[in-house]
Amino acid sequence: MMINFLTLKTETFGLDINDSSLKIIKLRRKRGFLQPVSYNEKKVKSGIIKDGIIQDEDGFVKIIKDAVATVKGEKLKTKYVIASLPEEKSFSQVIQMPKMKKGELKSAVLFEAENYIPLPIDRVYLDFQVIDPIVDHLDHLDVLIIAVEKTIVDSYISCLKQSGLVPIALEVETQAIARTLIKNETSSAPLALIDFGGNNTDFIVFSGHSIRFTSSIPISSQQMTEAISEKLDVDFKKAEEIKIKYGIDRQKKGGETDTASKAMAPILEDLIVQIKNYLDFYSDHNSHEHFSQKMGITKIILSGEGVNLKGIGDFFSQKLNIPVELGNPWINFSEKLKKFELPEVQKKSLSFITALGLALRGENNNFYHD
Repeated sequence: MMINFLTLKTETFGLDINDSSLKIIKLRRKRGFLQPVSYNEKKVKSGIIKDGIIQDEDGFVKIIKDAVATVKGEKLKTKYVIASLPEEKSFSQVIQMPKMKKGELKSAVLFEAENYIPLPIDRVYLDFQVIDPIVDHLDHLDVLIIAVEKTIVDSYISCLKQSGLVPIALEVETQAIARTLIKNETSSAPLALIDFGGNNTDFIVFSGHSIRFTSSIPISSQQMTEAISEKLDVDFKKAEEIKIKYGIDRQKKGGETDTASKAMAPILEDLIVQIKNYLDFYSDHNSHEHFSQKMGITKIILSGEGVNLKGIGDFFSQKLNIPVELGNPWINFSEKLKKFELPEVQKKSLSFITALGLALRGENNNFYHD
């Protein structure tokens, strides 16, 4: 979902917001190609944001101000921001519409969307995008609609403005993830993107030129750390160290490795079950994509802070019987980007996927201000 507010060109930065952290990325062209020049990451205290809903606006505003003021790299000289909206509070659907003139499409989409959105249309902000067809002989339009409840969007806008920022656009995080990980935002075959984050797991199906299906799964890497903490009776920090050290090692028996693996197993198995259900659902409902023959998911791309777990790629591949690879956050950047001025961004890039996608949104489009 994109909500655009301004009309004159300006510099922007990306702000990824979730229940447990804020992440900032600012891009700029240096030596002829685009690269990160500013970044930051700040923890969000428990309870300030819950399930994507801001509970403590004053506390949230304070964190935003601190994050902006203390960026690493170049100081932020712009107040214009593109921020994320929570996937778990959004609704997306690909619908089919008769071919019609552009001027007629908006009202027709609004009318048709009422059949798909589980809230009254006057209670949501709705955006839509006509999907370029994989084949060009269609007698209809495929349209991606995305909606978020107005009260949620308004609270994000309010906090950003109270922080001294000007929100140029708000975008559901799955759109930013796809923009970062899909080369030129085009795929000739269906792909699944799994962003295994600290608060939840975003599941995305992308094919052709667009997202086709999304879901937010309430399973996170943080839950695995908490399970290890409880099982081994250690604090959260120590449990995180154990998780990173051993990963998913199902070969070793006994000791911390075995105990940590057993603590994580039920969470991972639950995640696999839910992903399989979504893969099956997509397989049964993808006829609108108009491939020459029916195609299932050909590859899974992993991202998010949870994928630094040793063995997780092999685990997903074996359980789902689909090739799995780690996402390349720099696939849409110049091949000349070899040496990073901000090596920490490169090191942690898989956890900055959403922030990168938001920053790219600003660079790929001409936004303007007064």
